Amino acid sequence: MAALGFQSDLLFLFPWRSFVLNPSPKIQGKRRRLALSIPPSCSRRSPDRPPPDGPKKRISEQSSWESKDADGKDYLYRLGQEADNMNTAVGARKGIVDDLFVGEFLGKDSDIVFDYRQKVTRSFEYLEGDYYIAPFFLDKIACHIVKNYIAHLLNVKVPLILGIWGGKGQGKTFQTELIFQAMGVEPVIMSAGELESERAGEPGKLIRERYRTASQVIQNQGKISCLMINDIDAGLGRFGNTQMTVNNQIVVGTLINLSDNPTRVSIGQKWRESDVTHRVPIIVTGNDFSTLYAPLIRDGRMEKFYWQPDREDVINIVHCMYAKDGISKDEVISLVDTFPNQALDFYGALRSRTYDQSISKWISDIGGYENLGEKLLKGRKSSKLPTFIPPKQTVEALHESARSLVKEQQLIMNSRLSKEYMKNIDD
Repeated sequence: MAALGFQSDLLFLFPWRSFVLNPSPKIQGKRRRLALSIPPSCSRRSPDRPPPDGPKKRISEQSSWESKDADGKDYLYRLGQEADNMNTAVGARKGIVDDLFVGEFLGKDSDIVFDYRQKVTRSFEYLEGDYYIAPFFLDKIACHIVKNYIAHLLNVKVPLILGIWGGKGQGKTFQTELIFQAMGVEPVIMSAGELESERAGEPGKLIRERYRTASQVIQNQGKISCLMINDIDAGLGRFGNTQMTVNNQIVVGTLINLSDNPTRVSIGQKWRESDVTHRVPIIVTGNDFSTLYAPLIRDGRMEKFYWQPDREDVINIVHCMYAKDGISKDEVISLVDTFPNQALDFYGALRSRTYDQSISKWISDIGGYENLGEKLLKGRKSSKLPTFIPPKQTVEALHESARSLVKEQQLIMNSRLSKEYMKNIDD
């Protein structure tokens, strides 16, 4: 009876076929299996079904799943081959693909690849106002980007990586961003914190993914793009007896491989002859490149650029910084000459230090230190905080702040309290 029930189920599912159950069971161990055979003489065709040699019925007139490419492969086959499918426009949208994939549960316009639409490129709309760009810095960045974009036209070896290094706080990253804004570059920016992970191989794969993303910006949006890694020596440098991790080695190997093969970048998919990536220039910043793996920074792979702004560059940059405060260029020259050999971030910190007295007065106006939590959090949401009036910048106030900062610098260098805590450690 069980066999007859099984046969009736098959007839219900496939009414145009006749099924004959082999009465002789096959025995394998203690399990009995029924052998199913479909004799050709028993097959018959339903009158509603088209003949086998007739045209195949399409799933839908709007369906793209059955479309063939130049090799005769359909869409599903291509999706299976391209495991790294970068076509983020494929989604469950009504009228674009079959309605079978668009249901009430996900919504009529559900996007199955929303996570991959997140914007990882950087734009610089927040950089408003007039800033000074050092001509020598601009020449290096522009020349490196142009050389890599026309590398196929040049009969020379073009390094893929430009390494910008120099002292702390000299404006390497900020100058680079100003140049990106002036040139209309939309870069993909990474930091040293992304070069380490609890999972082995993850940072190397992330670099390759970001590299391919910059390549897509070039191809799909028609914009100049590049990959920028800030403070690379903080993530890959060897300081003292620090240990080289597996991720450090993979990241270094990934950057070397990109330099040697800039148009063939894999993120784990099967290699395809048509998978050619646009050459994307890479720019890295750091303070000490002598801590990096030597083969990575050799001349064929990385072009080095030491950035140390001279007196004229410092004066022009600081003057643009204080131009909206009414500080003249002669006053800026006096400030720079009074406190020489300081990094650019020193002069930027002066302006922040001059706000301290005004902020202390503003705290008293909103009710004192005891009510800060309630006033700051609730007042910010209800927009009931009193208006903060910034102080008027004067050259005397800037000189006073500069003297205070220099004193703090000298205390750190002279005190060295760590030696007091560990007196038994030799110098």
